[in-house]
Order: sequence, then C-alpha cells, then structure tokens
Amino acid sequence: MTPELMLAYVVFCFATAGTPGPNNMMLLASGANFGFRRTVLHILGISGGLGFMVLAMGLGLGGVFRTYPVLHEILKWVGAAYMLWLAWKIATSSAVTDRALGKPMTFLQAAAFQWVNPKAWAMALGAVTTYAPENAGWTIVPLLAGTFMLVGAPCSAAWAGFGQGLRPFLDRPAVLRTFNVTMALLLVASLVPMVMSGAPPSPDHVAVRPLVLVSVDLKS
Repeated sequence: MTPELMLAYVVFCFATAGTPGPNNMMLLASGANFGFRRTVLHILGISGGLGFMVLAMGLGLGGVFRTYPVLHEILKWVGAAYMLWLAWKIATSSAVTDRALGKPMTFLQAAAFQWVNPKAWAMALGAVTTYAPENAGWTIVPLLAGTFMLVGAPCSAAWAGFGQGLRPFLDRPAVLRTFNVTMALLLVASLVPMVMSGAPPSPDHVAVRPLVLVSVDLKS
C-alpha cells in the first residue's frame, strides 16, 4: 500500500467512524447516562468488532454476500429491527430515574452489535473493496483492520466523552428523559439511508479508478 493510499484510507476510517450513526448515537447516550468510564468497554467492543469485520471481509466473507445477495437484505432488515428495539430501550430507559442501576454495553455486546449494524457492514466492505489493491495478497487485510481499529477508537471515545460532558445538564429526570428520547429518534433516523440503500459493492470490484482519483487529488 502506497503512502498516498494509506493516507486516503485513514481519512476514510476517520470519516466513517466519526460521523453520526448507530454506534455513535449509542455512545453519546451511554456517556450521558453512565459516564465515560463505564462506557470504555462499549468503545473497545465497537473498535474490536469493526476491526474483526474488516478482517473477515478481506479474508473472504464478503464473497458470500456477492454469491447470495439476499443475505444482505435479510441482515439489513434484521439489523434495522434490532436497532428499533434498542431505540425503544433508550427512550424508555430506567436510567431516567436511577442511572446507577443502568447497565452499559459490555465489550462482547458492542462487538456483536456490529454484525447487525448496516453501517458497520458498509464500512467494512467499503474498506476492503476500495483500499485493498488488486493482487496485494492477504497480508494487506490485517493492516486495513488494524488501522480501522486505531482510527476508530478515538472517534468512539470522543462521542462518549461528549455524552459525559452533557451529564451536568441532565440531572433533572425530565431533561434526561427528553435527551434519551432524542437519542432514540436520532438512532432511528440514522437507519433511514442504510435501509434505503441497495446491496453493498462486490469484493471483486477492487477500486482501480478510486485509487487513481485519490492519487491525483493528493498531488494537486
């Protein structure tokens, strides 16, 4: 992987991991309800889960979705249904009355959540199909996965930290209730573009043209 391509990939990781989506909406809510320290395992679970997904996509799992595109549709709707349930749980959280009794996501729960998160699938497939050069061999895949984890973790931590910063303003139950309902609605809204999108790009379609475009942009 050339330095120019690696730089472009880092920007891709930052843009996809740092922008609003199901993971970050849940981190914001968790930071506000439980604090940053209790959200650390949630952060690490997202980072580890996404890294493992990139690794799995690069090592051939993406080919299964190319061969059986109906699986992507099934996964998309199952993931959407699960996140609607999570949105309901956030909106009706008992943490409104006693935050100490609430339970943030564990490492394994956050990592497993990535497999029903449509945005996570799009991110993992995009990382492999666009930034793995043709004939680069399997050794490039761990590099892509590791970079995604290193870049994604600080982005996740920032969202949880922002939620932590909101805690002083959420002491009143009514205010916290409004915040949780708002987070739930934003989580639902983040599903709309992913549910409306089509199937992800095929792993065989390695992005030769995007590589050229990236090189041109960086040298201009």
